[in-house]
Amino acid sequence: MLALLIAFALPVPWIVLNAGGFHGDPMFVAFLTGLAILGAAFFLAWAAEVLQKDVSQALALTLLALIAILPEYAVDAVFAYEAGRDPAVAQLGYAVANMTGANRLLVGLGWSSIILFAWLRHRARAVALERSASVEMTILLVASVYGLTIPIKGELNLLDTMILVPLFALYAFMASRAPAEEPDLAGPAEVIGRQPVGTRRAIVLAMFVFAAYVIFIAAEPFAHGLVETGLRYGVDEFLLVQWLAPLASEAPEFTVALLFVARRQAAAGMRTLVSSLVNQWTLLVATLPVVFSLGAERLAGMQLVSRQGTEIWLTAAQSFYAIVLISDFNLSRKEGLGLFIPFALQVMLPSEFRPLFTAGYILAGALLLLDPTRRNAIAAWPRYLRASLRGQPSAGVPASPTGESVV
Repeated sequence: MLALLIAFALPVPWIVLNAGGFHGDPMFVAFLTGLAILGAAFFLAWAAEVLQKDVSQALALTLLALIAILPEYAVDAVFAYEAGRDPAVAQLGYAVANMTGANRLLVGLGWSSIILFAWLRHRARAVALERSASVEMTILLVASVYGLTIPIKGELNLLDTMILVPLFALYAFMASRAPAEEPDLAGPAEVIGRQPVGTRRAIVLAMFVFAAYVIFIAAEPFAHGLVETGLRYGVDEFLLVQWLAPLASEAPEFTVALLFVARRQAAAGMRTLVSSLVNQWTLLVATLPVVFSLGAERLAGMQLVSRQGTEIWLTAAQSFYAIVLISDFNLSRKEGLGLFIPFALQVMLPSEFRPLFTAGYILAGALLLLDPTRRNAIAAWPRYLRASLRGQPSAGVPASPTGESVV
């Protein structure tokens, strides 16, 4: 119970100050809202664990990922709405910057941190995913390939919405069909899980609602606090929005995923981040043209300038490479470095190098498809998808193809 009380106490200062309309030093605001988001992340992790007693792990992690990226929706919606109202703001491309930065952070930093932390904590050399994760992999592969076509149109428009929303709906439906399994709970999750069914479900719902509320009120001021603090040092605003602002929205996912790894549930942690990326590549991107149209007060597409198109291409290419990398349901330490190093380089190098990274990701993904292990794994995806649609359990965690220890 002490852990629950501490997690609850972390957001309280910001909840109180926010209710009073507090506006203080940007660095202080970023600190308080960061603590609030951290506390909410713990609540999300425990609630998602307990939720597995009633629904499948796939659906629980889907809901977790959806709630955890609410800040990303909120911040991006603000940027998209303002872009619709003011053409000058639209040219700055903040909505695209925030979306692409968040997606690349999830893959380059998030996915790689799972295997790194698993190795540091448990000396595991690989993280193995359940074969049922082929649901997320399939949707993400389709969304990533589609993302490569968006800059060709020169705008994000309602056609993208009509394609990506059904893709997300299909993903949510397949996740809901997976069978529930008895989870191995510990700590606060175990205490909540022992409660009577009605009480347990009420507590889980309250935890989700509380965490969602905290994240919603804290994410935007956290992002703005970081941006305003960074501007003091003369940093490019586009880069601040692209890299600093998403830290607010991605903090819950990262924290939740690492908590799963600490509990020897690295597969669940990895699947949480994969689910978040699916949500962002489908529902988040689909939302932008709608909110932009609301701001413009007419049906309109969000025009993409050259820089924005380049960022979308790079983001889609990175996602394509990443999903092919884990298509065999394993992520090794070397593969984790293969995600992190290019990401770190693209952050440090000037934007002129973006097209080279885009081409490199696509080429690397294509070369990985020459690996028979990955081709055979991808060929088996339809079988696992059919099992999900029928509500049947898929095979368990596959053994590492390299014989390395997994967690």
